[in-house]
Amino acid sequence: MDLQMKAKTAVITGGVQGIGLEVARELAREGANLVLADVNESAGAAAVEELSRITAAAFVRVDLTDPHSVRQLMDAAVERFGAVHIFVNSAAILDDKTFEESSPEDWKRMLDVCLLGPMHCLHAVLPLMKRQQYGRIVCFSSDSARIGQARLSYYAAAKAGVTALVKSIAQEMGPHGITANIVSPGATNTPMRMSREAAMREQMGEEKYTRRVQNVQKMYPLRRIGEPCDIAPMVALLVSDRSSWVTGQVVSVNGGFTMA
Repeated sequence: MDLQMKAKTAVITGGVQGIGLEVARELAREGANLVLADVNESAGAAAVEELSRITAAAFVRVDLTDPHSVRQLMDAAVERFGAVHIFVNSAAILDDKTFEESSPEDWKRMLDVCLLGPMHCLHAVLPLMKRQQYGRIVCFSSDSARIGQARLSYYAAAKAGVTALVKSIAQEMGPHGITANIVSPGATNTPMRMSREAAMREQMGEEKYTRRVQNVQKMYPLRRIGEPCDIAPMVALLVSDRSSWVTGQVVSVNGGFTMA
């Protein structure tokens, strides 16, 4: 499908691995210029080397918890490509504790990255989009934010905040030609999730962990965990002009885990 992105520039946070990198690949195939933002410089260099074979791509190291660093990211994107048309927030962290086991330091770290991080980015990019009277925004939430999930309480809380934030921005920015939507994945085999799963396997032992995996898969009508390539096409569609009348929506890409 030609999504007509050849003159567009996309900034993708968390764009050097997992879902973010797969989104970058999808947009690269559609011809968009790419600015990948992350803290991981070695992964950033590898991602840019790969994507530069397809389209123009750059890496910018960014600390999403620092508003100044985020503004420098947007300035670098404009300096390199002239504008920012698309913003995708994929950066996140994950934890594995019950709420009772967690501490205020855990909550702050989660909220700084997963809620305040997107806030800093949107606060920096919206004036650019408003000036050009055009913009496409997708931020990631999580089905844990929709239904709750044990051992992910403060992650779910942060992601629920992202959903409310983006819906509100969609209302404010619609008159300026800016759409803002949320993609809510189910369990997806990203490096972040796989690291968490490896820790669980070591803690639980192989037999108990295998039963857990089987039980988790039974919660999905499609009987499998998602892959980043399952998520990226929906993001590409939402940031294209094929979705110019879609805004403020939560789109679950989750193998049927939730259907409401």
